[in-house]
Amino acid sequence: MANIVIIGASCGIGQELLDQSYRQGHNVKAMFPIPQRLSIRQEKLRSTIGNVLDQEALNKAITGHDVVCWTIGTKPTWKPGTAFSEGIEHLLWAMRDANVGRLICVTGIGAGDSRGHGGFFFDRIVNPLLRKSFFEDKDRQEELIRESDVDWIIVRPGFLTNGPLTSDYRVLTDLSGIRAGNISRADVAHFILENITSRDYIGKTPLITY
Repeated sequence: MANIVIIGASCGIGQELLDQSYRQGHNVKAMFPIPQRLSIRQEKLRSTIGNVLDQEALNKAITGHDVVCWTIGTKPTWKPGTAFSEGIEHLLWAMRDANVGRLICVTGIGAGDSRGHGGFFFDRIVNPLLRKSFFEDKDRQEELIRESDVDWIIVRPGFLTNGPLTSDYRVLTDLSGIRAGNISRADVAHFILENITSRDYIGKTPLITY
């Protein structure tokens, strides 16, 4: 049983991670940007309100925990933004001050050296025309994590779906000849939980896909 903080637990992968963590009996704290109505089965979970640019809120959220899971996502945009890089910088400061040693951060296909592994339409049209600024900030986010002294795993899901939890997916660190496929948010959350304590992927950037 681990003491987990989930940043970005209100939807998507974060919500799946919250549900699965609860079912497995972990001690979980969820950080939300605004108050959330939790389900009956989640009402005993600890939660805190604040955003990732609020240093005081981050410090308070993660103190006393073993691992931080960053699952924040935003709608892709062509407009310049710094939410991912600035947010992770604040989080790394908080982790240092609170002596929290492990970070699992979800970025995505198209970030870092996974660029070029999404297929022709995604790589040649969607990414450069619609998501260029979005992934430039994700690249900065990944670089900051790599330069930190925490035990980190950068998780790069393929194309996300709302499909079921299967526990049957590929985890790839060598992308030679690989084109990413779909992956359910539930299975990404499953991978994260499988690596809460494992050291198999520390310092690596696994692609998760079917």
